[in-house]
Amino acid sequence: MSETQNGALPRGGALSSLLDNTLTVMNTVGSIWVFVLMLMVDVDAFSRTLFNHPFHGVTELVELSIVGIVFLQLGDATRRGRLTRSDGFFNIMKARKPKVGRYMGATFDLLGVLFFAIVLWGAIPDMHEAWVNDYFVGEEGLFTAPEWPIKVIIVLGCIITLLHFIRMAFHYLNPKAANDAQNPIE
Repeated sequence: MSETQNGALPRGGALSSLLDNTLTVMNTVGSIWVFVLMLMVDVDAFSRTLFNHPFHGVTELVELSIVGIVFLQLGDATRRGRLTRSDGFFNIMKARKPKVGRYMGATFDLLGVLFFAIVLWGAIPDMHEAWVNDYFVGEEGLFTAPEWPIKVIIVLGCIITLLHFIRMAFHYLNPKAANDAQNPIE
């Protein structure tokens, strides 16, 4: 069983498995995207050096890709406990006062839900506007790429991460689940 920032993944039914599978697929796509991006940058660098001819659009694709990769991998990073935070005090409270630690964990996760709800509040209209108005990056005649696919990835990444935070908040608020987290079954 994978570790999370919250101790252990909550056991669950089909919806929890679907969320975990979605997080894994998104992380895998993000990792493959990093590899492709690395190849693209290398080919562009060699082309500039050896042939004095850059590939048009690499800079724009890198800019879009970084945002896309972050939002594809954000949920899995959160699930695996790789979200940056200071948890020294939290771990002490979980060990000494498990009930207080559970409420602290639930509060953190509910604040994560609130944060991603706010991001979604701004990202959904932005995605719609990029789709309807056909926004693009690049220079017409040389290279253009539509913005809407990255906006869709941002929205999807926010939704999936928000759902994970909801799952973990319920996990912390459920006393039986909290006991299971103390003694996870491999």
